Amino acid sequence: MLSIDLTGKRALVAGVADDGGFGFAIAKALAQAGAKVCVGTWPPALGVFRLLLKGGKMDQSMAMPDGSKLEFERIYALDAEFDALEDAPAELRESKRYRDQGDFSIGGVAAQMKAEFGEGGIDIVVHSLANGSEVKKPLLETSRKGYLGALSASSYSLVSMVQRFGPIMSPRGSFLSLSYMASERVVPGYGGGMSSAKAALESDTRVLAYEAGRAWGHRVNCISAGAYASRAASAIGFIKQMIDYTTRNAPLPEPLEAHEVGATAAFLASPLASGITGTTVFVDKGYSVMGVAVDRENPAAT
Repeated sequence: MLSIDLTGKRALVAGVADDGGFGFAIAKALAQAGAKVCVGTWPPALGVFRLLLKGGKMDQSMAMPDGSKLEFERIYALDAEFDALEDAPAELRESKRYRDQGDFSIGGVAAQMKAEFGEGGIDIVVHSLANGSEVKKPLLETSRKGYLGALSASSYSLVSMVQRFGPIMSPRGSFLSLSYMASERVVPGYGGGMSSAKAALESDTRVLAYEAGRAWGHRVNCISAGAYASRAASAIGFIKQMIDYTTRNAPLPEPLEAHEVGATAAFLASPLASGITGTTVFVDKGYSVMGVAVDRENPAAT
């Protein structure tokens, strides 16, 4: 039987702070396939995340199909806006939520994992990171600082992760990031430079696939996931309407489930996808292929 087998592999999923998003679903799918899973969590969310885990608030979602419980091998404090610790402002490093977290930069987490697991001890890196401080603002009202901040946190962070993890990963490793169709289509309300950041993320996926492939034999892919009511998406304010609209107009008229994105990620990280790199895979019930809404009278069909 052909199956996804990640036994003996180790993954870092960056961007897990609860059990309601794609990052968690990917982490769980990788673990189901046999991988050891570490996660990186934004320092301001880390304390609450640890409390949820310790208090059993996530036990139901942590349950595995075989009756066991998902266990994270390591949980790292990670702020992907910083390549090195010295890049973070002193007042941030000394603040309550950061001062006891050690080196929370991308380079710091890479160094910690190399020290703990050795060179070649990491096989899979998942970038489930996005942030735009002005995401609710139309592009015409977005400041330069907000726009560049969205690109820094949401797209350049992937470049930085490939730079720092690529050399210490096992040969033929796998990088994966998460995008959204606003990278190529207008989604009013998804502003602040976030659509530009997703477009950059997909473009960088292609270039990094070439460069990382030639340098280390690693693959770099991207999943463009459909509308889903994660905590981050819900904060934007119109996610329920988007889910309703895309569900009514997709070839498969049903809501997207997080585990479907997780399963796709596990496949792309596995040897079964050894010939796939530089690709953006849509996991959206087919909505992205539609050119005309079908939940109303369609003149083209008459």
